[in-house]
Amino acid sequence: MPHAPPLLTTRAPLTGWTLRAPDAPAPHGRARDWLEATVPGTVHGDLLRHGLIPDPFDGLNETQVQWVGQTAWTYRATFTVTPEQLQSPHLDLCLDGLDTLCTVSLNGAAVLRSDNMFVPHRLDVKAHVHAGENTLTLHFEPVLPHGRALEARHGQRAVWNGDPSRVYVRKAQYHYGWDWGPVILTAGPWKDVTLHAYQARIDDLHAPLTVGPDGARLDLSATLAGTTQPGDTLRVHLHGPDGAEVARATLDAHGEALQVRLHVPDPQLWWPRGYGAQPLYTLHVTLDRGGVTLDTLTRRLGARTVELRQEPVTDEPGTSFTFVVNGVPIFAGGANWIPEDLLLERVTPGQYRHRLQQAADANMVMIRVWGGGIYEHDALYDTCDELGLLVWQDFLFACGMYPAHPDFLASVQAEAQAAVRRLRHHASLALWCGNNEDYQIAESVGASGPGGDPAHFDALAIYERLLPDVVRRLNPDVPYWPGSPSGGAASHDQTVGDRHTWEIWHGVMAPHRDYGRYEGRFVSEFGLQAPPSLHVIERFTRPEDRHAASRVMEHHNKAADPQGRPDGARRIAAYLSDTFAPPRDFGEYVYATRAVQADAMTSAYRAYRGRWGHAGARAVSGALVWQLNDCWPVTSWSVIDSGGLPKPAYHAIRRELAPLAVQARRDGERLSAWIASSLGEDQPAQVHLDVLTLGGEHLQTHAWPVTAAANAVTPLDLTDLTLPGAGVAVLRLLVDGQERSRAALWPEPLKYHDLPDPGLTATVTGGTLTLRAERPARGVWIDAGAHAPRDNHLDLLPGETVTLPLPADVTAASVTVRAVGSGAVQAQDLPLRHDVPPHRPAHAPLNAPPVLVTATGSDQSAP
Repeated sequence: MPHAPPLLTTRAPLTGWTLRAPDAPAPHGRARDWLEATVPGTVHGDLLRHGLIPDPFDGLNETQVQWVGQTAWTYRATFTVTPEQLQSPHLDLCLDGLDTLCTVSLNGAAVLRSDNMFVPHRLDVKAHVHAGENTLTLHFEPVLPHGRALEARHGQRAVWNGDPSRVYVRKAQYHYGWDWGPVILTAGPWKDVTLHAYQARIDDLHAPLTVGPDGARLDLSATLAGTTQPGDTLRVHLHGPDGAEVARATLDAHGEALQVRLHVPDPQLWWPRGYGAQPLYTLHVTLDRGGVTLDTLTRRLGARTVELRQEPVTDEPGTSFTFVVNGVPIFAGGANWIPEDLLLERVTPGQYRHRLQQAADANMVMIRVWGGGIYEHDALYDTCDELGLLVWQDFLFACGMYPAHPDFLASVQAEAQAAVRRLRHHASLALWCGNNEDYQIAESVGASGPGGDPAHFDALAIYERLLPDVVRRLNPDVPYWPGSPSGGAASHDQTVGDRHTWEIWHGVMAPHRDYGRYEGRFVSEFGLQAPPSLHVIERFTRPEDRHAASRVMEHHNKAADPQGRPDGARRIAAYLSDTFAPPRDFGEYVYATRAVQADAMTSAYRAYRGRWGHAGARAVSGALVWQLNDCWPVTSWSVIDSGGLPKPAYHAIRRELAPLAVQARRDGERLSAWIASSLGEDQPAQVHLDVLTLGGEHLQTHAWPVTAAANAVTPLDLTDLTLPGAGVAVLRLLVDGQERSRAALWPEPLKYHDLPDPGLTATVTGGTLTLRAERPARGVWIDAGAHAPRDNHLDLLPGETVTLPLPADVTAASVTVRAVGSGAVQAQDLPLRHDVPPHRPAHAPLNAPPVLVTATGSDQSAP
């Protein structure tokens, strides 16, 4: 009898890639030669590595690299197939992500034409390869001609941002340019390319861990592919958060579909950050044959329930929009997420973790993965599981009137199924959402909303039929929402569904104090622009570019009006002039505009969280700032810049989302205040109120006990308090004598008042920064680059000393402190000693005033 072929399961990435553009334009002739390439990767990344294009993020270089996205590119890999691989019953080429229009050929024969960046492909290539060397080519065509040809066939459609033809192409829409990002039309195998030899494999696995009154149950269903035999087994092991096995099963695997239910007594529940712990169970599923492992999959699961509750709001019209986890309503404070880069191969798992840890450190509990980007790397969702960050996941449609012809619908179906199957096991996943602002743009062209004609909104077939059907079949335990914003009579409805509040910044450019006038039951977008840090600005500018009106600075602000005309700098100037006197230099400009953004975020989160109310009266149930992060160095709405450095607005949000936060609003001489709590129990506390003149003279001091109601807003009675017009009111919330929160209310607008120099001093002592103010200090910003303390953008009382940790090797020479004073910005440098000329960091303004600081505890002599 012939011997049975050996059991062989191998999956290895293809290596040795090269890249060329046979028809590269004449000035770029070197690109016609084969160049070493990186996979996963992009054409831009490889050309940058070979020095064939300038850094597109530097200066005006974006305009110098547009030829790359207008050119066809071919990747090539030569790989060896062994006789053993050919003896395996199945040999698949796995292409996890092709960006975007790609013809795949093996040994000269075309085996696939792909036109969707988000659809992975698995091809049986056994008939197309031979033992020894084989050649794989991936030929990428430029997307603009293809999209415009479809546009010519089906008609031009309305869009906001980017070339209108983008709606016909299933490519990351932000690559076409957005109002915060450049036009970088990438191409290439942006995910893994591997060769998989196998007998049988686990093709799909769904294993929701469902919590019920009698514990939890794991309803596992698996689909196998390949060739199974009698005696093949599927072994299931579920381990608890401590690693101990809590359930197991062994199934006969000789079939295509397998199901089993496992019971988990006394489950440890997974909670959003701040509401409890994030224990994760580990599921191991192994396909065995005669003691040999053919395939294995591992999933980490959380035991939790999630629902989107819409119920009446006491004494108000409409319904709430509240995420409820394990039966507990959650105020979903957080941020919108855009891709971290245009060249996606550069984003590392460590970068995901760092950025999301920053979000968690800012007391955020929800991240919205925005619909103009990508279904993100597993690292994002894994980290959200671990940190307790709920994920609102958009499907990838944004700001456009998308088509719905049969070929497009079929592509979207495959894309949605792949995304849901990949992400559905994550405990952090709280919502699938059909699109970003597509109902809104449909209203703008008369196809939706009151009086709209839905016959001209053919993408409703996607948002209200195709996508909800996919979610219902594949991930029924996670809610689906058709679009953001949507839900009411129109997208701007304040009483039903979610809302994007852009009356501040866009639209009528309302004052940021008016965020409360433009609330919604859930405010899923709002924001105000500010520049990145001076450290980041130095990376893309030259000294002559470092002023607010330079061509380079304005190029790195992509905000535009509906006609596409740049308007970001103009809008920043308007909001700046509402608050501060004109800045005296560029350093002041950067500081002041960032301080205005921080003020806006304070206004917004106080207005929205202050309406969290209580059970039965959840008037506003969430606030997601636009946006958390940046994909290139830019002036934008982000609260963390592309260098990973938090802006002052980040710290404002962190304070307003604290588990226990005293919040207040000033209206002339009147003060209204409340305590917002996400704690699970009532919290006894004490409120202190100080009223001072701008010069630091105490006018009033009050203190009284209060009990902050659990998971609710507790109003404070200040009806008898009258503030002087030029006075400062500082509310502090203490628990067991320790300050937990602070709210400072300054005269508005501050530019009308004479704000004395606060008399700041700063001392660096071997890993500690000590700040002191002689008079009330507003917006004290500590700039130590990547080493800035986690507590920043401070308001200080007269005589108050604040001590903050710094890395031990940070010296005073690398720390700069700024604060608002006399309606302008006061800059103070921090040298180590006075007996030598002070060292000025490159980011310090050239005309900074003299410094006043001491440093002790180092090997330098104190002054």
